[in-house]
Amino acid sequence: MGEYLLELESISKSFPGVRALDAVTVRVKPGEVHALLGENGAGKSTLLNILSGVFPADSGEIRVAGKPLTHSSPRAARDAGIAMIHQELQQIPELSVAQNLFLGSPAIRAGLFTDLPKMRREAADVLKRLDPSIDILAPIKSLSIAQRQLVEIGRALHLKSRIIAMDEPTSSLTPKEFDRLAEIIAELQGHGVALIYVSHKLDEIRKVCQRATVLRDGKVITDLDVRDTSEQEMVRLMVGRALAARTHTSYRTDTIAVSVQGLSWRKSVKDVTFELHRGEVLGIAGLVGSGRTELVRVIAGLEKPTAGKIFFNSRPVELRSRRHAIRLGVGLVPEERKREAIVPQRPVYTNVGLPNLNKHSVCGLIRFSSLRAEAKTLTESMRMRPPDVDRQIRLFSGGNQQKAIIARWLYAKVDILIFDEPTRGIDVGAKQDIYRIIEELAREGKAIIVVSSELEEVMWVSDRVLVMRAGSPPTLLDRAQLSEESIMQHAVPQTNE
Repeated sequence: MGEYLLELESISKSFPGVRALDAVTVRVKPGEVHALLGENGAGKSTLLNILSGVFPADSGEIRVAGKPLTHSSPRAARDAGIAMIHQELQQIPELSVAQNLFLGSPAIRAGLFTDLPKMRREAADVLKRLDPSIDILAPIKSLSIAQRQLVEIGRALHLKSRIIAMDEPTSSLTPKEFDRLAEIIAELQGHGVALIYVSHKLDEIRKVCQRATVLRDGKVITDLDVRDTSEQEMVRLMVGRALAARTHTSYRTDTIAVSVQGLSWRKSVKDVTFELHRGEVLGIAGLVGSGRTELVRVIAGLEKPTAGKIFFNSRPVELRSRRHAIRLGVGLVPEERKREAIVPQRPVYTNVGLPNLNKHSVCGLIRFSSLRAEAKTLTESMRMRPPDVDRQIRLFSGGNQQKAIIARWLYAKVDILIFDEPTRGIDVGAKQDIYRIIEELAREGKAIIVVSSELEEVMWVSDRVLVMRAGSPPTLLDRAQLSEESIMQHAVPQTNE
């Protein structure tokens, strides 16, 4: 074996109308964590899909320990010691945690039968290193997103792979869970495992990676030493320009759009009270499991509160359904946009128009030409790229999908917009666009709620922050009180609770 355990040499790949990769070369040494940096659409996921055998390269060669990988299939990649942790969870909701951990590689006894006891033992051993609280017999759909992501990481660990590619592995993890993952990565490095790490969180990149390859528009821009390169320089190389420094301007008015009094939902949300003004951005922070998402789902009409009252424009409301909330002017950009917000096989203009189809229907027939024209105007104002509303939405990057969802609610003319993890899995350039859109909506007088796991983000965009704590009433912090320390102080459960 030469100096490199993994060599991706001059990899090219084209899709109809798109040159996704253009002679990309990446080399990774044993025991090295190598980052792939770039905006959404730069080619990172395409390169990882080729590495993991999801589809073949048009040209180029993959070598593992100096030997060419001659077959392109997930099984061939796995047999060569390559494991992939996908950004979109590859799981079957109804199966147990243990069964999902062994998907594609079940334990067999007597050459014929699935060895469930062995699978459960090995699953328990692997997950003990990641999160001992995960019940291996529970259906995986009952787990939180963060726990489900840890199961994906556990699947790669149990295969004892020589090469592990991680595509946004921490998009739903808390800082504490990331610290545990960093420890596991260090253990793998000590055993000579080569890791490819994709993340839009540059602070993570600097903590766990040694080298990085920067991709832009499917081409390699440069290779760099991570610890000798500032985050600002990484961003400049990724997007081709320096991003403007962020400042916060408040557009909060005296008019109250939403008032919540003593709101509770099961055990997750307890005695929540706050007022949201027009032009205000209210951040919601807290640890995973603190009830952040559950709270906004109640306000959006997806769950019925077990106690408390909600007022819209000073009028009490009893939300009967999500449709009812939409009619009252509440738009929701959910955390899991691919599962809850888009119809992947349909074009952008259809996805933008979903709550508004009645505006374009005559005698039950939809006038697609007028819907398409309206969607085109809205997505252009969002700076959606490429500006093709006839393209299936699944073919767009996460940031552009998010812009289409926001355009949907602008078209519906909602007054209250809820963003649940609006920049999850989105690159730094698209993040700036989302922040700009939130600021413009606040300037227009919309009432906005932003749920975010990133403390820096929630402090940037918010006028005030509601800090949730599981099973306890939340704390409301004014902007002058905001700091990472103050938020975490109120987010962590107290010992006497």
